[in-house]
Amino acid sequence: MNKVLKSAAICFFAVLTLTASGQASLKDRLKKSVNNASQSVEKAIKNPDNNKKAQEEKPATGQNQQTSGQNQTESKENNNTEKQEPAKQEQPQLQSFSKYDFVPGEKVIFFEDFTQDAIGDFPALWNTNGSGEVVTTNLYPGNWLKFSTREAIWTDQLLNLPENYTIEFDVIPDKGEEGGMKGYGFRLMQSINAKAFDHGSVPGKAGFNLSIEYFGRPNYRTYINSDEGNGLGLSGSKDEDMYKQKEGQKYHIAMWVQKARVRLYQNENKLFDLPKAFPVSGIKMDRIRFEDGAAMITNIRIAVGAPDTRNKLITEGRLVTYGIYFDVNKDVVKPESYGTLKEISTALKENPDVRVKIIGHTDSDGADAANLDLSKRRAESVKNELAATFGIDASRIETEGMGESKPIAPNDTPVNKALNRRVEFVKL
Repeated sequence: MNKVLKSAAICFFAVLTLTASGQASLKDRLKKSVNNASQSVEKAIKNPDNNKKAQEEKPATGQNQQTSGQNQTESKENNNTEKQEPAKQEQPQLQSFSKYDFVPGEKVIFFEDFTQDAIGDFPALWNTNGSGEVVTTNLYPGNWLKFSTREAIWTDQLLNLPENYTIEFDVIPDKGEEGGMKGYGFRLMQSINAKAFDHGSVPGKAGFNLSIEYFGRPNYRTYINSDEGNGLGLSGSKDEDMYKQKEGQKYHIAMWVQKARVRLYQNENKLFDLPKAFPVSGIKMDRIRFEDGAAMITNIRIAVGAPDTRNKLITEGRLVTYGIYFDVNKDVVKPESYGTLKEISTALKENPDVRVKIIGHTDSDGADAANLDLSKRRAESVKNELAATFGIDASRIETEGMGESKPIAPNDTPVNKALNRRVEFVKL
């Protein structure tokens, strides 16, 4: 009998110990789960046989599905064949962006997710002296422009960019002809020839070049091709392993230009901050291009105007933001939203008596009922993040979803659809 009681006591204390240990290590287990998921994605991409099997078991995303990183919905053609996402999804990574100060521009002037292009075609709004095609993948939703070239792919029309603007895109480094990761380049430049390709290693009148080497290291270079700019070019790199890109993994790149200052971000990290990247007058960038490597790109977004969060929300009583991001047909707030949510939470903390309503909006792609439900869930997710991550009292916040019922632009182009996908804050 004593042995039985002794065994029972041991089991009882073991259960208590395991329970306490499980509570104490929840953060560690969540971190491990995220890391395991990332490793699984990398392994899946690097094993073509597994990719093929996965594609046979689950169809790749169709070309009619929207690919914007912000407030996206599925197309009407896919609504009957793909399952609705769960109403609640976990958000484990927002805190890892705690030092992420990027806030996107207020007005979207350029947006490209290649949804208007047929799979296998070169996109209509771009030009190249090499090659590329629109593709889908079994791991990442949406349409992607895939290229593997020593040449360049650029915006066919020049961009009218002001002094302050932001540029964002998603990118997946890919294999080159040799079978390994090739790296790639992204260039923001002031062109000389508006209708054709500017040749040379320092093309155009001036430029900023981000280069990802074949082993993943990010490098940058600035240049000004004038007597006044001679010798003012800058260059640098990030050698730490944590910044190196890997084949088959998705990265979010963001660039913030404020007059002469340029800041560049990769996921939650600020890679480079150059206060005087272009310290001479007359520099006005007008084109972006991808070049010299192998990658897949999508969700290219350019916006202008620095958001005046405090004034618009507190004084004017209404704030429309495009800086709160969601994946396709999901209600999980993406970590890239941290900078925007931090600005909004600061305004609310400075005005503790203010109550707000969060309103979610979508474009018209997808069924009306599905868009309405999605917009409601996303508004609720934003509320939850403001409460859980930034300490805003949830009782100060109401939510509402409007779906596609309140467009601010026709749903006829990628840019206009991006304008309709938004989150609105209204002072109560």
